Amino acid sequence: MLAIGADLGLFALPQAATGNFGSARLPVPGRQGLFGLLTPEGKLTLTAAEVKGALPATGAPMLVYSARHKGEAYLNPVLVLRKGQPFEATLVNSLQEPTIIHWHGVDCPWKQAGHPSYAIGPNGSYEYSFPITNRAGTYWYHPHPHGLTAKQAYMGLASFFIVRDDEEEALAKELDLQLGETDIPMVIQDKRLTHQGLLDYSPSRDDLMMGYLGDTILVNGQSSPTLKTSTRLYRFRLLNGSTARIYNLSFVADGRQLPFLLIGNDGGFLPAPQQTDGLFLAPGERADVLLDMSSLAPGQEVFLQNMPFDSMHNEGDMMGMGGMMNMGHAVGGASMNHAQGGEGHVMSAGGHGGGHGTHGVLEEGVSYPIARLLVDRAVVYTRKPPTRLPDMPEPPSGGLERPISLAMRHMGGWTINDLTFDMDSAPIVVNRRGPEIWHISNAKASMPHPMHLHGYFYRVQQRSGSPEQVKKRAVDAQGRLATDLGYKDTVLVWPGETVSVSIDFSRPQYPGEQLFLFHCHNLEHEDQGMMLNVRVV
Repeated sequence: MLAIGADLGLFALPQAATGNFGSARLPVPGRQGLFGLLTPEGKLTLTAAEVKGALPATGAPMLVYSARHKGEAYLNPVLVLRKGQPFEATLVNSLQEPTIIHWHGVDCPWKQAGHPSYAIGPNGSYEYSFPITNRAGTYWYHPHPHGLTAKQAYMGLASFFIVRDDEEEALAKELDLQLGETDIPMVIQDKRLTHQGLLDYSPSRDDLMMGYLGDTILVNGQSSPTLKTSTRLYRFRLLNGSTARIYNLSFVADGRQLPFLLIGNDGGFLPAPQQTDGLFLAPGERADVLLDMSSLAPGQEVFLQNMPFDSMHNEGDMMGMGGMMNMGHAVGGASMNHAQGGEGHVMSAGGHGGGHGTHGVLEEGVSYPIARLLVDRAVVYTRKPPTRLPDMPEPPSGGLERPISLAMRHMGGWTINDLTFDMDSAPIVVNRRGPEIWHISNAKASMPHPMHLHGYFYRVQQRSGSPEQVKKRAVDAQGRLATDLGYKDTVLVWPGETVSVSIDFSRPQYPGEQLFLFHCHNLEHEDQGMMLNVRVV
């Protein structure tokens, strides 16, 4: 185990659920350390390892990708690249189990994209080399070994992969935005912490079925963090890095939701800015937003807040599985030898109880503050939010229409088209590299599923059968949300809902046959087999 700080002592559990915002500073990406901004020049080595003292919230150990570049040390570096440049990296596995990196949303051939068949064992290494062809946007990277993805991502292996280009940098200059200062990447994750402040990943049978929810919300690894701000425009790159939790995000000041501009999502800029006061963000999704704080006064507070919503867990009694799901249960033990004290997690009725700490998880659909923006000083800021964004190419129309069904097996276990993952089988075959339309339908007796496709992007065409809380946020006659309007690599499908998406399998032009993955980004679902190979011939 590597060490970066003092040994962990007895720790008083932070109370994110109750909004005790004190002196904890939001870790903002800087020039080194955890989430340091790293612009690679030449080949980069990323070592997956456990590091002592790395978790800002408690000083606990966590898993990180460590790197050294130009004399600086980085943990989970925020990789900042320009469109058109080559990217070369070596993954070194210093874990005691297999791993591999998935470059989430990043254009690269399948052998570079983190397919679990290429997972490397302890002390192994894997070479990555591909050009950056993505539009400017907020992408990310995390592990993808089958059966271990949730655990490794939960224990810390995740960070941003930011692509920039001339148009994006021109917008940043126009708005006076500086990455790491007024352009802030924020990864939101929920964790369960022991009384000693250690990360606890010990899913029960029910957790594997429903998703592993935490008791504490972290932003860039810190609990109840505060960011001191000025009276100006800020850009926040929001990433849901949780394994299962869905967020309903708003900015709240003095009890009212503030309007903000959504300018980008998974695949970069939207066709035009969308003003909104809230958005759903599922695991794997990103939202790039502008918040204008120029009308506020020093001393005022703005909270990034989870707003109440119906999480739709156990919808329709889960095909008769509701009795099992609704039993209170205790979760004991922990992975990575982090079970000191043997404390269990007592869950309330319904599977996911309220509260925090080791007495129960934080319920998904309740309201709680995530981060505080404290207006610290007044400045003169006269820049105006954009009314237009860089052009987005339109995809080709038409193509094969393919039904995709999401459901639960009678005896339990989530499926795609009634199938679960087989490393050697490719149930979805794209015989012609051109446009297709996928109609992704979730069963009524179900729960929400964020569906992710490797290698390609969706364009959402329509939502139908949506629950009322989704219909209320629709921005057009097709039932689409503001977050649906750009390129998507992860789309949330609610129980009883069908989301129709177009996919252009001719772009990017990967050489040779490809074997990408289509899976639920509830990582417990993925690890339990809610994933299929997609063969592109």
